[in-house]
Amino acid sequence: MSRRNAQGGGSIRQRKDGTWEARYTTGRDPGTGKQVQKSVYGKTQKEVRQKLAQATVAIDEGIYTEPSRLTVGAWIDIWLEEYAKNSVKISTFNLYAKTCKTHIKPNLSAISLTALNAPAIQKLYNDLHNGTVNKVGLSPKTIKNIHGVLHKALHHAVKVGYIRINPADACILPRIVKKEIEPLSKLQVAQFMEAIEGHAFETLYLVTLLTGMRQSETLGLRWECVDFAKGTLLVNAQLVRDTSNGMYYLDTTKSNKPRLITPAGFIMDSLKKYRVKQDEWKLYAGDAWNDSGFVFTNELGEHLKHFTVYRNYKRIATDLGIPSSRYHDLRHSYAVIALMSGDDVKTVQENLGHHTAAFTLDVYGHVTEEMKRNSAARMDEFIKGVKSSKG
Repeated sequence: MSRRNAQGGGSIRQRKDGTWEARYTTGRDPGTGKQVQKSVYGKTQKEVRQKLAQATVAIDEGIYTEPSRLTVGAWIDIWLEEYAKNSVKISTFNLYAKTCKTHIKPNLSAISLTALNAPAIQKLYNDLHNGTVNKVGLSPKTIKNIHGVLHKALHHAVKVGYIRINPADACILPRIVKKEIEPLSKLQVAQFMEAIEGHAFETLYLVTLLTGMRQSETLGLRWECVDFAKGTLLVNAQLVRDTSNGMYYLDTTKSNKPRLITPAGFIMDSLKKYRVKQDEWKLYAGDAWNDSGFVFTNELGEHLKHFTVYRNYKRIATDLGIPSSRYHDLRHSYAVIALMSGDDVKTVQENLGHHTAAFTLDVYGHVTEEMKRNSAARMDEFIKGVKSSKG
């Protein structure tokens, strides 16, 4: 195909092979005084227009670096600070930054961004998984998370025209073996509820066990979200710890969507009793009381910390003979209890805050399979009854 300038494109043109090229000026050569021009490429005119616009903005803002001189480490720093920092939650950004600092930059930092290729990235993933780098092999899930961060950073390098393709696209990740969930059995639920009677976190544990709220959601629950008249809990925030400074803050829920839960009356009654106890703490503390508005607090009105709640749970679980039980298993236990009690999957999905019912079915598929078998057994009994009535 003959070369031609794009309509209104200026320095944008279509190449003989059908791809598009945009040329831009990065400055002047200090020796010759001539303009220094670079190119970005793409499959469509729209694509190169976007890359050209991003490159020129970077030049104007003083953050442009010539691709041939830009290392992976330098680009990671630019991506984190200029692109990722203001586009994701604080907790997500901190995770990105930690992943880059711990796994990506120590191993790829010195490589030129334009020289980074799929085999180099694949070798890193393999070495991290096999324990060649850190002696202790990382799980497939962790490798997937590292890949996710690196892929995002390189994807943006493609968007701004620093590299033509994303080398991480061609990498193969280790297979993730799905772990079976370990909810409490019916007997263990009964034993757990008996064991926490009178415990400082009794109501907190009951809310988690019988509503399926995440730990950060229960810790972030405020009294303004508890409607005793309607018997509902509004889950619209989670208490999160900023790993960069250790401070706690309220953030949106994991799904970024609030949800309204209608718990069993037993839970609402437990919350009423707990509020009376909290009011007693407030009177006793006097001026030392911190009116934080959180439902679950210590005796001075301060929010509870994740590790404190987790550590106490582990002690109880160990005493009950289930030391491997995780706090998150209380959430799993709710889902299993709800499904086995006859709640439809859509209701359980909405209470848990899952994006789709399909995801809920995938996580708790073994439960629904058992429900199907029970349904079939009930149908057999019904058919027997119909046949016997004819006789």
